[in-house]
Amino acid sequence: MAAIANVNGTITGGQEATISVFDHGFLFGEGVYETLRTYNGRPFLLERHLRRLRTSAGMINLDVPLNNEEFTARLTETITAARDASLSASSPSSSPSAPEWYVRVLLTRGVGELSYDPAACPKPSLVIIVKTLDVPAPQAYETGVPVVLVSVMRNHPDSVNPLIKSNNLLNNALAMQEAVRRGAFEGVMRNYRGEISECTTANIFVVKDGLALTPPLDAGLLAGITREFLFELGPVQGVPVRDAVLRDEDLFGADEAFLTSTTRELVPIVRVDDRNIGDGKPGPVTRKLLQAFRDQAHALTKAPSSRR
Repeated sequence: MAAIANVNGTITGGQEATISVFDHGFLFGEGVYETLRTYNGRPFLLERHLRRLRTSAGMINLDVPLNNEEFTARLTETITAARDASLSASSPSSSPSAPEWYVRVLLTRGVGELSYDPAACPKPSLVIIVKTLDVPAPQAYETGVPVVLVSVMRNHPDSVNPLIKSNNLLNNALAMQEAVRRGAFEGVMRNYRGEISECTTANIFVVKDGLALTPPLDAGLLAGITREFLFELGPVQGVPVRDAVLRDEDLFGADEAFLTSTTRELVPIVRVDDRNIGDGKPGPVTRKLLQAFRDQAHALTKAPSSRR
């Protein structure tokens, strides 16, 4: 199904959606974004995503034009339009299962003069894109994926701070392009100190002696929502989750490893470069956390009347 777009409150098909070439998000990459997904047709951890959007926007002195209630209403309106378009496109004889949705929210400085002065843009632009969620093939979870350590270094916090979920993704794009050329599912990036930071589109965890370890925020990474959720979920499952400075040898010597992201949940990593992680297959801790995460995601997004 083609995407549905909501540009400053106007919903159209993705191909019909337009934004000015004088928008500073296009001209200068001035903007922030969030990626969400649904379970049971409802956005998961929406309040946390909106909190992070406001944090990112605040770090670049960008006003957020809607409160949380208004944001929720606009998201719901756009998801409903995507659902209606999907139903209209379905064959009358088919009985498709209800899809889950990928949602991308982009907030930019807005349309203005060719100037870096924020005062040149009187009003921010807000775009919401909704399309059917594409998830990794089941094999990725069943047998795991390979990753590579890439040569592209994560942004220094004193340049473009990785804590800003910025629309300017050239750093990540170049790293991912290297990973793709090398036949990997993802690229693992280091920071300026040579420590492991994160993947190009995901956070990274290693498991050692039953403990799940992930780089701290000051390693130069995005504060992932799934990453944050695992700090709460892990101990309930008997898996302590901790921040830890990680280097190449910690990854190579891990019992297990996995990456986390909003759209892909937890994906087992079974090889880094040419070395297997553990016994080269998804480990018990990763499988346990993945199942617990999915159970919680579905439980938290059930309609209120269906909860017990």
